[in-house]
Amino acid sequence: MTRVFALATMAICASFSVHAGSLTLFASGEDLATEGFTAPQLTKDGWALEFTRITATFDQITAWQTDPPFMADGPAITGTALLIAGPFTVDLTDADEDDRVALLRVEAAPGHYNALSWALVPDADGFSLVLEGIARKDVREVPFTLRSADSVAHACSEYLGDTRKGFVTDTTGADLEITLHLDHLFGRADKDDADEMNLAAFGFEPFAAGGVHEFTLDGLHLGHVGEGHCHVSML
Repeated sequence: MTRVFALATMAICASFSVHAGSLTLFASGEDLATEGFTAPQLTKDGWALEFTRITATFDQITAWQTDPPFMADGPAITGTALLIAGPFTVDLTDADEDDRVALLRVEAAPGHYNALSWALVPDADGFSLVLEGIARKDVREVPFTLRSADSVAHACSEYLGDTRKGFVTDTTGADLEITLHLDHLFGRADKDDADEMNLAAFGFEPFAAGGVHEFTLDGLHLGHVGEGHCHVSML
């Protein structure tokens, strides 16, 4: 049976690396969640966004050791699985200095955990992703709540970032990260209009009346592992 360590977020962030034979999972909305969309990184249609809350619920989380490496080219991962479980509901604005929220640490056999699967699922209130905040453009200031009830499965390849992650040894622990790229929802003004991400993203104009709006995640690819890609399936 996998033994779960119930640790506070700050304790995990400070000390997970010294726990040999463990894997710690984080979630992140990156600096777009914690700092918002600010110039020059406005939404694709020119709005500045400040978030007061971004809640996401993650479930069915599994870390994998795969050989050959999983390329995120389908929904099924083949390899040795380590169930991390869930569900976990977190506020991505309440993050550490690296824009991450610690979810859980579990004991893990040595090896390279080079794939990650998980699902974004509705919480007890029926929503898998909720974004609250204030949008600003010119003289307009618009409070908003955006929420999605969709369930989305993710089958993700190796974490991509400044350093490689997921290497557990007999003497060291490792970490992995679920990453939500909010620019895939709102687009980016500092990227070309014909950029594939901007073409798919909503921008903020559909929500510019303010108040509460529901939206679908179908056709969007918010879920990543750092910059690593995920195969996305609506559930």
